[in-house]
Amino acid sequence: MGKEKLIQFLKSTDLVTPVKAEEIADHFAHRTIYKNQFHLEEGQVSQEYFFMEHGFLRAFAHDTHGNEVTTNFYSDNQVIFEVSSFFNRTPSKENIQALTDCEGWYITYQQLNMLFHALPEFREFGRAILVKGFTSLKIRMLSMITETAEERYAQLLKTNPEIFVHSPLKYIASYLGITDTSLSRIRKEFSKK
Repeated sequence: MGKEKLIQFLKSTDLVTPVKAEEIADHFAHRTIYKNQFHLEEGQVSQEYFFMEHGFLRAFAHDTHGNEVTTNFYSDNQVIFEVSSFFNRTPSKENIQALTDCEGWYITYQQLNMLFHALPEFREFGRAILVKGFTSLKIRMLSMITETAEERYAQLLKTNPEIFVHSPLKYIASYLGITDTSLSRIRKEFSKK
């Protein structure tokens, strides 16, 4: 299995040259995460920086009543790791579980740090990925405050339609911060438009 998609991803920010992208990719090892398998479980320290070539993962945490609340979805060509746990070396409060079989490439925390120190291009690439992730998180947080459930649903449908293919509706409802019943009502209204 070739690392072409990983190399393309490393070159995507224009911060890593083709030669350095191949050098960096050489440090990544292949990983399969099978459907329903956990990439990370609550209480564990996030150890891997995982580039997913194809598949679909869901991140979730438990609320104060023990209910699962979906915090994110991940699909092809994304980096998956729990940022706070990974960089602070603390137990995660989040779980990351495969909704489909997933294939990709990973490096460990130690390898990532070694590459960050050895290759300024990779350090700049990593910074760009973190900024993109932080921006996305901020937009999501603000949408939960400033948008209606219908607006959040419409945006999710527009930007991530694959979520509706791979995820049960109960996970989507919790991600949108609404009940299953509300999601059913919104979906019916949208189907009439």
